[in-house]
Amino acid sequence: MKYPIGIQSFEKIRTEGFAYIDKTTQIYNLATYGTHYFLSRPRRFGKSLLLSTMKAYFQGKKELFDGLAIAELEKEWKSYPVLHIDLNAEKYNTPEALGSTLNRLLLEWEKLYGTGAGEDTLSNRFHGVIARAAMQSENKKVVILVDEYDKPLLEAIGKPELQEDYRQTLKAFYSNIKSCDEYIRFAFLTGVTKFSHLSVFSGLNNLKDISLDVRYADICGITPLEMETVFNESVNYFAAKKGMDRETMLAQLKAHYDGYHFSRDTTISVYNPFSLINAFDDCEMNSYWFATGTPSFLVEVLQRVDYPLDRLTSEDVDAQTLDSVDMLFRDPIPLFFQSGYLTIKDYNPEFRSYRLGFPNEEVEEGFAQFMTAYYYNGYMGSNFSVRNFVQEVERGEVESFLNRLQAFYADGDYQLTGKLEVYFQNSLLMLFKLMGFYVQVERHTSRGRMDVTIQTRDYIYILELKVDKTAEEALQQIEDKQYAAPFAADPRKLFKIGVCFSSTDKGIGEWKIVE
Repeated sequence: MKYPIGIQSFEKIRTEGFAYIDKTTQIYNLATYGTHYFLSRPRRFGKSLLLSTMKAYFQGKKELFDGLAIAELEKEWKSYPVLHIDLNAEKYNTPEALGSTLNRLLLEWEKLYGTGAGEDTLSNRFHGVIARAAMQSENKKVVILVDEYDKPLLEAIGKPELQEDYRQTLKAFYSNIKSCDEYIRFAFLTGVTKFSHLSVFSGLNNLKDISLDVRYADICGITPLEMETVFNESVNYFAAKKGMDRETMLAQLKAHYDGYHFSRDTTISVYNPFSLINAFDDCEMNSYWFATGTPSFLVEVLQRVDYPLDRLTSEDVDAQTLDSVDMLFRDPIPLFFQSGYLTIKDYNPEFRSYRLGFPNEEVEEGFAQFMTAYYYNGYMGSNFSVRNFVQEVERGEVESFLNRLQAFYADGDYQLTGKLEVYFQNSLLMLFKLMGFYVQVERHTSRGRMDVTIQTRDYIYILELKVDKTAEEALQQIEDKQYAAPFAADPRKLFKIGVCFSSTDKGIGEWKIVE
């Protein structure tokens, strides 16, 4: 089987015999029952291929759809001018970058449809192109497809003046999708995020957001049924290659790459398409999605907020919170969700709230690696042996692993930002997750919140963290709040550990252990 790795052209996939997952029923429904849409999906999830498919459909290229569902559904096959805006390929780091990209697109369209008097701004020129393209078309309408509408805004995070400049430019430019409604047959915008109040979307209230619409929950990505049918032979070959039965292979693929939910109906799940087809091609279960890199905008946001990372998977959020990202990024939850690092795990209809979590093992493990590198500035020093550290924790050698941890912080060249207690707490959480332990941070009890709980097969560790205080004070809080009470009947050996971080030394100053 030919896997379309890195191929975003529907025409190339269909004419050159690559595997294709048929989403054309949903495309037909979108085109039949509405006109203006927005869809948010994570990177490398098939948004560009979806728009390429729509482009071929609205250009009336019927021959490319032979054998697909839409070939039976569509009876007319009309052709429209398609204005395709792809903002994904450019780098946006200067005030001129966005204007140059839009100008290049406009020049291409103006060669086809002409220019108009008084069109002296990017927005006015776009308005003129839309109107002239429609009037010159047999069907008197145009189709507008925008791929990664938000990339300039995301790349300008951390540069407020540049981001505001981009916001104003895009707001004026995209507003034509509303003001030129009489000329538009269909409009579809995609992106990673949906920016909210007083932003790009404030002038586009005619867009229907289908990001959490159950009818289109699997419009991008590969469902379990699609995986087992289209890639049936791939599963069998992969299983044989690894010396396991088909059911075991399916279970491993599901654990690694399935689990994304884009509606309140969590029975509808999809695999990460990029990771899945790469795994089939290589016959290896690697972290393909994460290997392509974590977007720089996530680092920028993390640098400006003090957010306890354990809350990522422990808080309920409402639909309004998930729906959009504010320009100041005061709450990172929507960004992590829309970027694909979190997904919907459960929905509470009574309170209309969502519970989020990591989609699968690839994302959780990759996230732990990324965050550990972030908090330690990419440092895993030569003096820090992962194998020895794991063995010491598993054997209950508390002094040894604390000494090793102290040396780890001392050797690391990292930058401290924000609230120090949150910083140290997050760094420890990610480090222990990376080591493969079951970790609870700020576990709620009836008397308070304990900072870190580590559970292994034979041992339980309760760590209370203090910054610029004493280990005795930390231990006293464990006693006063009775953090050990929930484990009173647990046969495992329990250690109470008070740890003091020093803001001066940027590491562990002292600790004290009580068994």
